[in-house]
Amino acid sequence: MGATPARLALLAACVGVGVAGCAGTRIEGGIFRGRNYQVELPAGWQAVPDGRADLALSRQDAPGGMLANATCQGREPARPLEVLTRHLLFGLTERSILARTEVQVNGQPAERTVFEGKSAEAGRVQGEAYVIKAADCVYDLLYVSPPQYFEQGRPDFDRFVRSLRRP
Repeated sequence: MGATPARLALLAACVGVGVAGCAGTRIEGGIFRGRNYQVELPAGWQAVPDGRADLALSRQDAPGGMLANATCQGREPARPLEVLTRHLLFGLTERSILARTEVQVNGQPAERTVFEGKSAEAGRVQGEAYVIKAADCVYDLLYVSPPQYFEQGRPDFDRFVRSLRRP
């Protein structure tokens, strides 16, 4: 089983299975607009159908997948960022955390985690995740790829994260 772009986008969505998608895919002018946020699609990345995340992306030139998802419950999320991140990565085995940092994303507290692990769908993967806590929502942004392609997609993921806007 090879790590095709669609398979890696699916993996990104599967790794993030702990989140429940609540918005349909609405993309206009390269911008995805969810119910409670928007993000810009990086050049060369295409939306792929997936019912588990608000938005799943793949690219053709080098294997990789990204996702964006919001879980909004109408009240401030009570769980710490570290616990929310752990839930996001449940789909991986042989997981190791390479870096974990508390950061701000557009003024909101977030945890940035770089990890590697193994998935049933794509074998060994490396990834980066941001879990962002806002007043009434948790936003998950995730990038995964085979380790040899990981650095190639990081600039795109960084732009994707920085593009996050809330109403």
